[in-house]
Amino acid sequence: MNRFQGRLSLLFILTCLSTASLAQQTFTLERIIERAKSNSPFAKSAETRKENRYWAYRYFRTNYNPQLRLEGNLPFYYKSVQQIPQQDGTFRYIPVEQTNNNISLGLLQPIQWTGGTVSVNTGLRYFKDFNDQSNLAEQWSGTVMNVALSQPLFSFNQYRWDKRTEPLRYEESKRDYVEQMEGISREAAERFFNVIQAQSNLQIATFNLANNDTIYKIEQGRYNIGTTSKDKLLQVELGLLRSRQGVSEANLALETSRLQLRSFIGLNNDEDFQLILPEEIPVFDVNMQEALDYAKQNRADYIAFQRRRIEADREVAQARARRYPTTLTAAYGLNNNGLVMNDVYQNPTQQQQFNLTFSIPVLDWGRNKSFLKTAMANQKLNDYVISQEEVTFEQEIMTKVRQFEMQRLQIEITRQSDEVASERYNVAQNRYLIGKIDITDLNIALTEKDTAKRDYILALKNFWTAFYDLRGLTLFDFAARKLLYTPEL
Repeated sequence: MNRFQGRLSLLFILTCLSTASLAQQTFTLERIIERAKSNSPFAKSAETRKENRYWAYRYFRTNYNPQLRLEGNLPFYYKSVQQIPQQDGTFRYIPVEQTNNNISLGLLQPIQWTGGTVSVNTGLRYFKDFNDQSNLAEQWSGTVMNVALSQPLFSFNQYRWDKRTEPLRYEESKRDYVEQMEGISREAAERFFNVIQAQSNLQIATFNLANNDTIYKIEQGRYNIGTTSKDKLLQVELGLLRSRQGVSEANLALETSRLQLRSFIGLNNDEDFQLILPEEIPVFDVNMQEALDYAKQNRADYIAFQRRRIEADREVAQARARRYPTTLTAAYGLNNNGLVMNDVYQNPTQQQQFNLTFSIPVLDWGRNKSFLKTAMANQKLNDYVISQEEVTFEQEIMTKVRQFEMQRLQIEITRQSDEVASERYNVAQNRYLIGKIDITDLNIALTEKDTAKRDYILALKNFWTAFYDLRGLTLFDFAARKLLYTPEL
């Protein structure tokens, strides 16, 4: 190794050692992704949305359970002066002081198969007039028991349709959560490699600065002894100035990318870190049909397609049911009143109710028909849109699989290109030192070396981002051969 090469190598080693000495933590790509999934604001938001959907589903489930309610107006006291009309048309103002309390207990059970409700109620009411001195000043009344049925006829059954869509919506939210976490993994890999690229660019810029500084001194010596021209010396000086600018720009880019990574993974500004380039890539095959099958089996989009078709059917059913709204109401109970509370429960009388309410449009100028036809047209449009989205989604899967296979091949090509370009630069550097080539040929070799290094890191970045894209699109880890989503999640 000559003195020129030794000087460059020593400077490069010192630069790496000074950088490593400042590092307090070393992160691999896997650790960065784990930290992003647990600490990033995006992960917290995904977790919150998942929790919201869980409680929304729990609320939906309670709609089918019996509801026991205790209601009342207790205590109720009223005192005022009121205007009381008399038989001769005049008015008298008399003081009124009363209490009128009531309490009721009711059990309501929805009937999910028919859309109606059945209820059982009992209640008690107490009235007292403090200004009345007669026996009727204090009275009790109540319903011992009342059973009521309210049943819509020929109408829309919300309970039945919700039972078809809400479980799908909840299942969709669970799968969407896993997809969001894979999206976070992909974004973390993107930012990880942004820092790696910035670190590499800084190392290249630092190396080039040292290289151009040494070349400038060599050219100065040659110019002084008359073996080179002023034009070549100025060319080398210009390269030195650009190298200094390149180091400043690379430092700024590195600080920016590191700050973006810190904010994404929730790392404090006081914590310094160093990243390890993941050159070891997993070896596995991705079958096109297998990827499509896993996507259809696991993705939230395919659950959403099914849910949206059911919702379109529901809109048609709702439009058809609104033409003849009819409700049947029936009730049977026992009630009574008395001067004391026990009188309410002594020989209560029957309380019965039966009525049928309906609203039939005799002449609506095609209003209901237009509403129904609109819903049916929207249903057809929805089917067309979903069919197109299914085709587009399958095409996206096939494109990603093909791109992924190309990325693996690209890594091998760029790795070999990096090695060849580095070796070619060493040869060109030695030939320049002995005067076999000029500075232009050396700069070409340097540029090719730098480009090859950048292309190699870019190929690694593209591979890992494509890897997590494929995981997010299929919810399947092809490297570990395991599902990323299971129903119990």
